[in-house]
Amino acid sequence: MILVTGATGTIGSALVRLLLARGEEVTAVTRDPAKIEPRPGLTVSSEIGKARAVFLLAPAGPQIPHIDRNFVEKAKDAERLVKLSAIVAPEAGLNAWHQPGEDALRQSGQEWTILRPTTFASNSLAWRDDIRNNRPILNIFGDGRQGIVDPEDVAAVAAEVLTGAGHHGKTNTLTGPELLTVPEQAAQLAAVLRTAITTVDVPPAREHFPPEIADMTLAGALLVRDGGNAILTDDVEKVLGRRPGTYRAWAERQFTAG
Repeated sequence: MILVTGATGTIGSALVRLLLARGEEVTAVTRDPAKIEPRPGLTVSSEIGKARAVFLLAPAGPQIPHIDRNFVEKAKDAERLVKLSAIVAPEAGLNAWHQPGEDALRQSGQEWTILRPTTFASNSLAWRDDIRNNRPILNIFGDGRQGIVDPEDVAAVAAEVLTGAGHHGKTNTLTGPELLTVPEQAAQLAAVLRTAITTVDVPPAREHFPPEIADMTLAGALLVRDGGNAILTDDVEKVLGRRPGTYRAWAERQFTAG
């Protein structure tokens, strides 16, 4: 049995699907079980129970350290723990919310793996209304480039480290294959959708973000603007044995579906 927390989110839902496709028995943990479609091999729960391996995904916010420690304590009988962290933890104090959880895994005495993905390609879905209404996309990242990663690749890596051998004690930084600015992403979307898409540079400010995550997210946006997240790794390829998907391939799949 493999237990997946955050099972209705972008990564969690994809991970559940991939694990079931592998023939694994899966328990999906969520605060809203009604959101999960019943499927063979799938159990839905609102609590962490016994499992061979556990995927730990806490919702964004200052509560992450508490949730992570609680998850690790409740999963103390599992053989293997995998935590979804973030690319800049713990450097420069950014995303320090994840550091206590990473430390809890390392000190657990269990097999552990930490996944630090960069910015998800799916963040671009927030631009749908602007694109449909011919409004410019607000760009808080300036000329800062990021190795935008396809969430499907993140979920595929998680599925592999939860079920495969040789991943204990590793911290994997997950990126796509190319560094892109927001205007470069917009240009690729424009080519996919065959429409004009523009961007406008705006200085990042706290009011651009939900209050509970504003300070940390603002610090992250400023880091990106200054080139601090222009990072590419081959960790996805090392785990999956293939190159990560491109942003363009993700866009073709997402923005032309339905």
